[in-house]
Amino acid sequence: MAAPRKYPDELRERAIRLAVDARRDPATRSGALKRIGDQLGINPETLRNRVTQAEIDEGHRPGTTTDDAARLAELERENRELRRANAILNSASACFAAELDRPQR
Repeated sequence: MAAPRKYPDELRERAIRLAVDARRDPATRSGALKRIGDQLGINPETLRNRVTQAEIDEGHRPGTTTDDAARLAELERENRELRRANAILNSASACFAAELDRPQR
């Protein structure tokens, strides 16, 4: 279960948009994340992480996109479930095989 979100989606999107625009302009680039974070009441480190992920999602920076990370997590979860089911089936088949190998009276 995901943790509750501290910042509303609208505020987060606005902050990311402002920060990306400020970082593109050389005149406002220096200290942009701290300045925008202070203005909007967002931790600058949180804003930096969000901006970095937004740049990755847009293809401006290398890395794993949000969609790819979600799909990877889903596949890993499915893989764990299938491995568990496979282990159960293997132990059940071993149990049934042992039953068949016993001499009948």
